[in-house]
Amino acid sequence: MSTPLSGPGSATQAPGRGPVGSRAARDHAPITLTGLAGKVLLLGLTAGVAVWAAFPLIDGRKWAGLALLAATTAALFYLYLTRRHIPAKYLVPGTLFLIAFQVFPVLYTASTAFTNFGDGHRGSKDEAIVAIQSSSVTQVPGSAEYALSIATKGDPSTGPLVFLVTDPATGTVSAGDTDGLRRLDAADVTVAPGGKVTAADGYTVLNFGQASARSKEITDLVVPTAGGALRSSGLSRAYEGKAVRAYEVGCDCVRDTGTGQTWTANDEVGAFVAADGERLTQGWKVNVGLSNFTRVLTDETISGPFLGTLIWNFAFAIGSTGGTFLLGMLIALVLHSPRMRGTNLYRLLLVLPYAMPSFAMLLAWRDMFNADFGLINNLFGLDVDWFGQPWTARFAVILVQLWLGYPYMFLVATGALQAIPRELTEATSVDGASPWQSFRAVTLPLLLVALSPLLISSFAYNFNNFNAIYLTTEGAPFPADNPTNGATDLLITYTYRLAFGGQGAEFGFAAAISLFIFAIVAVVSTVSFRRTRKQEEVYS
Repeated sequence: MSTPLSGPGSATQAPGRGPVGSRAARDHAPITLTGLAGKVLLLGLTAGVAVWAAFPLIDGRKWAGLALLAATTAALFYLYLTRRHIPAKYLVPGTLFLIAFQVFPVLYTASTAFTNFGDGHRGSKDEAIVAIQSSSVTQVPGSAEYALSIATKGDPSTGPLVFLVTDPATGTVSAGDTDGLRRLDAADVTVAPGGKVTAADGYTVLNFGQASARSKEITDLVVPTAGGALRSSGLSRAYEGKAVRAYEVGCDCVRDTGTGQTWTANDEVGAFVAADGERLTQGWKVNVGLSNFTRVLTDETISGPFLGTLIWNFAFAIGSTGGTFLLGMLIALVLHSPRMRGTNLYRLLLVLPYAMPSFAMLLAWRDMFNADFGLINNLFGLDVDWFGQPWTARFAVILVQLWLGYPYMFLVATGALQAIPRELTEATSVDGASPWQSFRAVTLPLLLVALSPLLISSFAYNFNNFNAIYLTTEGAPFPADNPTNGATDLLITYTYRLAFGGQGAEFGFAAAISLFIFAIVAVVSTVSFRRTRKQEEVYS
């Protein structure tokens, strides 16, 4: 008896089940113990992260964020507890990581560029008022005094400081930090005669040596109270002082009760400003529009050096990328020759710089270029101040990049050469072409087609190569009239110095310049990729 054969459109069917590969078959697939354990572990971790993230959102009354967190968590549970949507199970994790580590940082940086966010402008206006009043607290006649112990919930040398104070009138013990005072249960503390706390549950009380090492932090710590603020008077006493500067709602200003001077709130700059233009140090975060961008273009102290730095930045990126490519390709061509012997040994030796930690090699090269005891001057009998003159410093950093970067180009060029059929170059030789003509007409174009994306990414990397400059020259040499912009500074190091090397961090300004850098690299990369696509069409 013959068995009927299944047609092209039929599917094998198991007894009592649907066709193999159908939805019914997937729904009845056996669940392994390993798969179940992994699913429980990952979903449990997801639930734990969601609960951990929910509490700050609730405390901050961020209801929209809380709703988004709940919806995302519910969607993940639905996705991985059902047998449907198989492709989404693989795509969703990557998408979430892309949003968390790529999209969100870019959007946050872009939004920060339109604000004055930085030191002195980190919080809200209410927080700024509290900080101004707390920092102006001074001891006045009749100020209450407390026995003081210094404690922390973390490491004694680095953890956040807490004041443990004992009220002399009631004997109650309170813990105080920048958020205010919190009364502690008497059963959780041990108080020595005189009122000094010697132990408290959940806190590590610092001894005299540990507290002395952090005396400046202790002096700067201000604990807000209903009647003013607590400040330390030495390491064992604290007082509740009165704020000299107080906020007045009627005029929306801060008034100094001692001198009578006032600073009026200015919401355009996010600070309290006096009539003569003086600003209080503590301000608040506000939207400043395009001022950070126009500052780069209109401030003469920034725009001039910015343009010069941009030109050198292009020269450095092109020189580093082009130099490493040419040297790496040349060595790859030499070792690709069939007449070459011992190529494996040569390749091993040539790759050594790539195997070394780049930061350690940069520091080593910095010492070798030292004008007084550097290896290069001593070896060649030179007397050159490499990092003291603009052009010698620029030549030195490009030379260092050449040494560090050519092994990578050598490796990728070697792989690309091995993928080019020898028949192509042999055919050009038969047609009477010289080795140079064969290389220019066949080998180089095919190499560029394969390596152009890598060259573009290498250009983008070198355009923002912070370590190459900061670990060798730190941007030096600097002109006498501008200590913020050196001859070897790239835009990234210049931005770092402008944003973080002055009176305080200016994150909004740094974000604006980073968008300039992003736009420049994006335009160059887009143009390069289009040219690469045309090359691929020609040689495909």
